[in-house]
Amino acid sequence: METLLFLFPQFNYMAQKEEAYFKMLVPEDLQAAKMKDDSSGQKDKERRSRLSLFLTKSGSHENVSPHKKTAPSNVSPESALQWSSSFEELLKHSDGVAAFSQFLRTEFSEENIEFWLACEEYKSIDSETKLLSKAKCIYTVFIETDAPKEVNIDYNTKTTIQKNLARPTTSCFEAAQLQVYSLMKKDSYPRFLHSDIYLHLTRRKGPGATMFRRRSRSCVFNERGEATSEPSAW
Repeated sequence: METLLFLFPQFNYMAQKEEAYFKMLVPEDLQAAKMKDDSSGQKDKERRSRLSLFLTKSGSHENVSPHKKTAPSNVSPESALQWSSSFEELLKHSDGVAAFSQFLRTEFSEENIEFWLACEEYKSIDSETKLLSKAKCIYTVFIETDAPKEVNIDYNTKTTIQKNLARPTTSCFEAAQLQVYSLMKKDSYPRFLHSDIYLHLTRRKGPGATMFRRRSRSCVFNERGEATSEPSAW
């Protein structure tokens, strides 16, 4: 019993020394800084969570662009050939938009056609409430810096859109849409017409291919038993 009474005070004494030693190694200001960093990280996590929830409800590019197309599977060569007359003609056909969207995905620039389609739908909205909601949605997904599907527009156009978000109109995104449209028409559309995706739909071969059959040579032997060759068509 005397041994127990002797040991317990020793344990309490050692515990106090360990606590003091721990405080010496980890100063209070360091602990406070760590708690502040943890709090800041938690706030950033909550902010990203709220943004993710907002995009899920009304701002994801799938929701913003309901006309997102899959690649056409049964387009006639005659129909596909019509798309080469102009970029405007291509956009008139749903299969043309689908094929062009597939091509842009191979170049990692599908956000351009998705933004253009979202703007086309936006201009058809006649409700102020829906207009405001959709405008914020398009801005969050396509316009603001580091947006999930940020399009390439100039700084002044981006700033003007941001200012007009408080009271958006149907023409709020016209300048940005025109810039993206011009980019697709001058840059992406010509490459699309020479892509394997389009050439496959038109049943045509690429520039390096030929439609002629190769000629073969048949081997014959002369009277002296020497091998010669003469051309013969297939």
